[in-house]
Amino acid sequence: MTDAVTEGSPAPDFTLPTDGAGSVSLSALKGKPVVVYFYPKDDTSGCTKEAIGFSCLKDQFDAIGATVIGISPDSAKSHEKFRGKYELAITLGADEDRKVIEAYGVWVEKSMYGKAYMGVDRSTFLIGRDGKVAKVWRKVKVPGHAEEVLAAAKAL
Repeated sequence: MTDAVTEGSPAPDFTLPTDGAGSVSLSALKGKPVVVYFYPKDDTSGCTKEAIGFSCLKDQFDAIGATVIGISPDSAKSHEKFRGKYELAITLGADEDRKVIEAYGVWVEKSMYGKAYMGVDRSTFLIGRDGKVAKVWRKVKVPGHAEEVLAAAKAL
């Protein structure tokens, strides 16, 4: 695993497939604030609430020129179903080989019911116009998180 990405470090670039046969590239967004949030799985309760939270604030992120990208190890096809089911307004990147997830240091050992397994640590990175990480949230608790990220993005 690479060293975890920290505040002030350059954000690792990526290009990922999205739903609808598109793609999203961090370098193409340079000069704008970008919110990259990592979540474990499409259509699970916490991940759904988080995606809806960011979608509900999309107009406010747009107003400050910020782009929100959600990334999970799910496929673009899974993202497409997830977006459609909940009418999500944000971009979802499919990182099936976990290269971006690992580059950001969010593929970690987790534990459930006493069993250890590898999974995505729910984390958010606010990337400034200069391509550097302005703020990092790890082990995110979903309630109020999208609002907190929006406030930080407005302060950039």
